[in-house]
Formats: sequence, C-alpha cells, structure tokens
Amino acid sequence: MKKKLKIGIIGAGLNTKIKHIPGFQAIDGVQVVAVSNRSKESGEKVAAEFKIPKVYESWPDLIEDREIDAVCIGTWPYMHYPMTMAALNAGKHVLTEARMAMNAAEANTMLEVSRAYPELVTQIVPSPFTFGIDKTIKRLISDGYVGEILSVQLISHTGGFIDKESNMHWRLDRDLSGYNVMLMGIWYEALLRWIGHASSVTAVGKVNVNHRKDADGHVNFIDIPDHIEIICNFPSGAIGHLRFTTITGHAPGDQIWIYGSEGTIRIDTQGVLTPDALDLDAVTIYGGTKQDEDLKQIEVSTEEKGYWRVEEEFIGAIRGHEQVTHTTFTDGVKYMEFTEAVYRSIQERKTINLPL
Repeated sequence: MKKKLKIGIIGAGLNTKIKHIPGFQAIDGVQVVAVSNRSKESGEKVAAEFKIPKVYESWPDLIEDREIDAVCIGTWPYMHYPMTMAALNAGKHVLTEARMAMNAAEANTMLEVSRAYPELVTQIVPSPFTFGIDKTIKRLISDGYVGEILSVQLISHTGGFIDKESNMHWRLDRDLSGYNVMLMGIWYEALLRWIGHASSVTAVGKVNVNHRKDADGHVNFIDIPDHIEIICNFPSGAIGHLRFTTITGHAPGDQIWIYGSEGTIRIDTQGVLTPDALDLDAVTIYGGTKQDEDLKQIEVSTEEKGYWRVEEEFIGAIRGHEQVTHTTFTDGVKYMEFTEAVYRSIQERKTINLPL
C-alpha cells in the first residue's frame, strides 16, 4: 500500500484556507495532518473547519513532528527564511508562500541550502495572475509575432486617489515584508516567464502617505513607497518601463504592453484579482502586426489555457512525476534580486546592475 503524504500547515491565512488546504485535501493519498497558526485558538478554528487532527501552538514543534513529510508555509515574508531553513534541516519538503523572502541574501541562502538536500522538493507559491495566458504569450513571442522585443510597459494600479484614513497593512511594514513593494514581485515574476531576467534597474519612488494607524490606534511610520517608476534593461535589448502605484485616481486598469519590431501585444488584467477570488478568465490578450490596422483580441486555446495547480505540482514533484516549474527557488532568487535592486536604486539614486 502506497504511503500517504502528510502535510503540515504553518500560517493559515486567506490564501492558505482558500487554495492550499482544499487543494491538498483534494489529492488522493495526501493528508493535511497538522496546523500551526498565529495563536493556538486561531489554529483550532482552522483545524475544526478543515478537520485537521493536530494543532501546534509552536511552529518548531510542527516541523519536529516526524510524521509530517512536507510543510506549507503561509506566513508573511519575514518568517519564510527561518521556517524554510528549519524544515529543510528537518528533512521536509517545502512549499512557501510568496514573496520568497525579505531580501536577496535570505533568498540566496534558501536556494543554497535547498541544493544541499536534492532529495527534497522546494517550491514557492507562484504569481498566478497570468496562469491562463502564459503559454500563449510565450508561443507568440517564440513564433516571432512581435519580432524583436523593443519595449515593455507595465502598469499596476491598486487603489485610487490618496487614501490617508485606511489602517496600517502588513505589506507597508518593512519588518514584515522586507524589500517587497505592492504587486511588484508578482508582476515581475510574470515577465520573467516571458522575456527573462532584467540586466539593470533604475528606479524612483515616493512615500506619499508616511504614517497610518494600526487596528489598535497606534501610529506606524512608513518607508515603503506607494508609487514607484522603474526603467530596466533586458538581455534581449528591450527597455522596460514598470509603474506600481496605489495613489493614482482615475488610472486605467492594469495592463502590460509588449512592443516589437513586427507586432504589439497588450495584456489586460483588470478584474483578475477581486477581494474574494482569483478570476483567471478576466485576463485578455490583444495583438496586432504591421499588417493590421488595429489590435484584435487573441483567443487562448483550450490546449494552452493554464490554471491553478500549485498543490498538484508540489505533490507531483514529491512523487517524482514532474518537476517544479511554478515557481522554483532559482526564479525566486531572481525576483528577490530585482526587488532589492529597485530598493537600492531608489536609495542610492543610481542604476543597479543584475544579478547582484
């Protein structure tokens, strides 16, 4: 009889409860056997909801449980490094939530240690926004639809006009999120899949709202920008202009433009992320070549359409049926180095070359 794979959950936030726990429980021969959350009480609520037999008050105790084969880390970025290191050293496979770590140094060490345990599978929860179209975009580029890529423009707009009244969010706390800013890592990861890693970064950023109150009414000062403009070079010769912002009112929806010598592709992503769900069908592709008068929608075939299969891929890799493609620790290091390069460029007011 085939041994069942037993999963431990560390940090049971929204994405873990919506995606990871149900995803694992839907796979034959997989059991979610333990959970450790921010408090024992909250862990017990999750355990009752999903019928998880064990609740650990301390995450190290969960990792030390010899019954557990793999851990899923669903915490904020500040805990990804220590939890991943502890899990690997305890002989457990690791699926960690994005972003990979707080900074490039942590990410590189995580990658180095993972290579010391080749028998263990490591995976980062991938940027899912473009799952549905990734294969189509990669095919169009490789087939020469746009020709030589000349320019890439990305606009990520979350929010509207400046809002000074909202409470402090953990993403605005550098002690919890590190060099990760807004949705920068998520969208850059998508670009990595299509056109590769940037070779240099020049960035400017501004903190327009420099303090917010937390849920207890305490004032927290903020040094993470709420508006960033990035110019980057890609090895292909393309120049990228990437904007991430939460303060531009009446701005257009999120878009990515790929301009080439022979054609242009526009990806519209407005509506992909809602407060309660992820709608991959909301992403649409438009394209046009030199022979076309305007852009027309490009349909994604059933064969090329992607979907969320993060837990399935992780388990498939553990069982030796496939390799991790979304997202490897190697790719995680690349986007963490990009994230840190943006920070350094803003601070030092100069161009930062990549890799670091």
